Amino acid sequence: MPKWIFRAGIIIAVLSLIPFAIVAKNRASKSETTRRQIVPDMDKQPSFRAQERNPLFADGRAMRPAAEGTVPWSDGGREESFTEGKSEGEWVARIPVPVTDELMLRGRERYDIYCSPCHGLDGSGSGMAALRAEELQEGTWTPPTSYHTGLIRQRPAGHLFNTITNGIRNMPAYGDLIPEEDRWAIVAYLRALQRSRNASIDDVPEERRSTLR
Repeated sequence: MPKWIFRAGIIIAVLSLIPFAIVAKNRASKSETTRRQIVPDMDKQPSFRAQERNPLFADGRAMRPAAEGTVPWSDGGREESFTEGKSEGEWVARIPVPVTDELMLRGRERYDIYCSPCHGLDGSGSGMAALRAEELQEGTWTPPTSYHTGLIRQRPAGHLFNTITNGIRNMPAYGDLIPEEDRWAIVAYLRALQRSRNASIDDVPEERRSTLR
């Protein structure tokens, strides 16, 4: 066998180990840059931020509403006022469950988790997410509404329940994340927040009114 063939074989064998050595080095080392993937599969996918525009759809919304009728939910025989916030086609004015201390505490807990990032702990629309969006000034953020405006205060309880369930404007729906009982608990706590900003002397027990004057 000619010597050049033997030497060429050794060189090819050594060169063939280089890709494996590079792969091993990259797997064992850390880097501040994203590694290149020849076959990315579904490891990395493009995504949109909340309320960002998506030109793929006619309405330009990246956050897509749930397709009607695709996810059946059983109401367990409960009344429409509880499951939909309506009675005979009209929004119910009162919360259709007993408003107890336990319900209010549950509502506060759920509110702090799901609502306060945008609407703020006091319901004024100054949550951390809203403040950060204003700071970034990207032009795609719709400021959350304050619960203390006359418009929101006048909305029936059923309307507020429906807003949590199905969303409104750029606010996404939370019906698939928050059970119906917890949605009514949030509405009850939201009403308490509104009362805290618009209370009158008649809301104070008579024996304590003298301390406020």
